[in-house]
Amino acid sequence: MRTLSIDEEFPQGLLRPELFLGVASSITARTVGVNLSEAGSPSGSHFSGGRYGRGEVGEFVLIEGQQSLLLGRIAEVHLRDTERRSIKPDFAGSSDLDALGQIQLLGCVAMDDLKVTAGVDAYPRLGDRIYAAPHRFIALLPRLMERDEADHEPVTLNLGAVDVAHESTVSIKPERLFGRHCAILGATGGGKSWTTARIIEECIKHKAKLILIDATGEYRDFTGDEILHCHLGEPPHKNTNSVACLLPPTCFLESDFIAMFEPSGKVQGPKLRAAIQSLRLVELEPSLADNGLIIKVNKDKTLFNEAMSRHASKVNDPRGLFDVRYLPQQIVNECVQDYGDAKWKGPNEAEVGYCASMLTRINGTLTSPAFKCVFSVSNEPALITKIDELINDTGKLLRIDLSGIAYEFNAREIIANVIGRQLLTKARSGAFQQRPTVVMVDEAHNFLGRHIGSEDYAARLDAFELIAKEGRKYGLNICLASQRPRDITEGVLSQMGTLIVHRLTNERDREVVERACGEIDRAASAFLPNLRPGEAAIIGTDFPIPLTIQIHEPSTKPKSDGPQYQTYWATGPGKGVVKRRRRIHEHPEYPGESKEE
Repeated sequence: MRTLSIDEEFPQGLLRPELFLGVASSITARTVGVNLSEAGSPSGSHFSGGRYGRGEVGEFVLIEGQQSLLLGRIAEVHLRDTERRSIKPDFAGSSDLDALGQIQLLGCVAMDDLKVTAGVDAYPRLGDRIYAAPHRFIALLPRLMERDEADHEPVTLNLGAVDVAHESTVSIKPERLFGRHCAILGATGGGKSWTTARIIEECIKHKAKLILIDATGEYRDFTGDEILHCHLGEPPHKNTNSVACLLPPTCFLESDFIAMFEPSGKVQGPKLRAAIQSLRLVELEPSLADNGLIIKVNKDKTLFNEAMSRHASKVNDPRGLFDVRYLPQQIVNECVQDYGDAKWKGPNEAEVGYCASMLTRINGTLTSPAFKCVFSVSNEPALITKIDELINDTGKLLRIDLSGIAYEFNAREIIANVIGRQLLTKARSGAFQQRPTVVMVDEAHNFLGRHIGSEDYAARLDAFELIAKEGRKYGLNICLASQRPRDITEGVLSQMGTLIVHRLTNERDREVVERACGEIDRAASAFLPNLRPGEAAIIGTDFPIPLTIQIHEPSTKPKSDGPQYQTYWATGPGKGVVKRRRRIHEHPEYPGESKEE
């Protein structure tokens, strides 16, 4: 389907007399005051299938300036002090009402091709006419803000609509949505999960490559040949087609093990690192080992020191392989008396005592169900092979279910960080250069900006932060979904070129969004607490003019519903059935309440 020209889109013109609002009565550097001639009407009006408030807060307007059109949004409506008393409980509307409005200036519209740019090239004059912007025009803003038009029908994602009218559908190119990374933010119940599901559905209609880190398993109902489900651990609810996978210790770095085992003090950290180096040497020269261990008690140092010199680079490589199962025993073997001569002496019981708490943590971690997908021995495929399958396929969604990973030992955060680093490593090697891929991280606040361990040996889980900072140039983009923007570092949010923001009621969350996106100010963020469920503001580098749309309902609903109290708490004959209720406004004892029938 070809893209229509501007003349075809608006054959009768953009400024319709049916949508006239009023004239400019005051002008400042940021706002325009308007005399709203239709604000006193009892209701809005309908035009071309859509409803227009004709002077309601949040409505987009076009100002017919002397040199160009200006795009704005009504931020305030009020009456003069002398007329405030005319508004009483019995007020039914009046066309003579002298209402005033404040319009926030957003950008300018070229008169020839209707291209929209942020900023104001020429301010209006007093008396300039102001019209409600047609919904179709607002829906086309993503296209009208582009500098270049494609020579062919572009790939677009149909996300939502400005109004219930069919012609107000908003479609966005994936380059503009994901090209500079994307974040989906919103308080619980605002529609964040539905938006994520809608974006996934739109992407898989094309040859998209998506990797979804599903923290809670709420996207398990997605079906189709283009979707590959896999899970780590034992999810409480899993897709019947989901494949159990392993994330073997070979995927982990030394810093990951430090995060797992949390050494502390002046003894535990050095002994842990020394044990890891010794076990790496076992892999390189097995002849030095005794049952997989380097025994140091009363042993000569010569052969050990010579081997360490030969393999210094590999032994000190944080990616070097070793058998983590022998780590507790090797730590004990590192606790020996050493006086600097040619031989180690006997065991150092004091150092073993200092390491006792760490040994307990290591043994607990190695046997914990939370890390079963890491340390267990089975024939299940490695997760990395599934990622390779996605890379080599024409287009799929790989959903990685982490709902089976327990919260103990920081397992979820560490495992998710390892997955993110594996993706970044593949990106740096060029795996995604000709296969652009988007990794979507649900409940991202649980995985970003986390520090684990003591002050001396703190490990920073920063894999997804690095993807946000450098993944774009390698063809790997990130899409974060979170209900707590304040728990995501501002450095990461500032890398998000596009923000899809649902209702945010917490002031700190809104402040973080304001600071992260330089294009939004307090006037625009003031609308965020009052967005309806499923309604979102699209903001960002490629969307310098904030666009509010109602996200289309996804075909496959995410499993994000709360507990069904009416089903499971109901008692008596009507158990599990919600009874019909009727309003009884006239009841003298219970005004405004409801009564069962």
